[in-house]
Amino acid sequence: MRSTDTPAPAGSATDGLGATEVVEHTVEARLKANLLPLLAEADLLDSPAIWGSAATPAGAFRLEPVRPGRDLELLTGWMNDPEVAAYWELAGPAAVTAAHLRAQLDGDGRSIPCLGLLDGTPMSYWEIYRADLDPLSRHYPARPHDTGIHLLIGDGTNRGRGLGTTLLRAVADMVLGNRPRCTRVIAEPDIRNTPSVSAFLNSGFRCSAEIDLPEKRAALMIRERALRNLL
Repeated sequence: MRSTDTPAPAGSATDGLGATEVVEHTVEARLKANLLPLLAEADLLDSPAIWGSAATPAGAFRLEPVRPGRDLELLTGWMNDPEVAAYWELAGPAAVTAAHLRAQLDGDGRSIPCLGLLDGTPMSYWEIYRADLDPLSRHYPARPHDTGIHLLIGDGTNRGRGLGTTLLRAVADMVLGNRPRCTRVIAEPDIRNTPSVSAFLNSGFRCSAEIDLPEKRAALMIRERALRNLL
């Protein structure tokens, strides 16, 4: 290993630097390399972990990226709720939910699974994803930085009282407020899931079309940035 006070080879990036400057240059290079994955995530989804909380009529709401070691048991329970399983099709042992999460967590950051916390209590599961980079983009005229939402309300006691509408409005506002390059928020609930479709409509989305996806016939829901202040 070459000592830091040994002259650098001719033509290197450290030519003319003293020992301290060489060390600083090396540290800076390493920091940049370590930051590349974070910069890539920020470019894809602008880091939902730091979007902060939103005040809603139901309480303070925020998104927190899933940590399987902490959250897997909770999410597995939600996925085995019959109302959830009918559309998410992830009922079964924890390994089923873990595999679903791993596909996102081990990916390139284009989809981030999150818990939705209301006044600090986990009560919903969200996937925030780049719709324009998703297979969904083959089924509609995507625009750069379209951002998609998947959602489930985990606890049955929170369903059927308008909470989905409240949270969808809040999360769509969070996306548009934190992703300046995103002009539209996209969703594709199963057309049979009437409560979900209604929640999207009531939170400012419009149904642009019905589309046939490999696993379902979906309502293509779109919320436009241009209409954000009119809703």
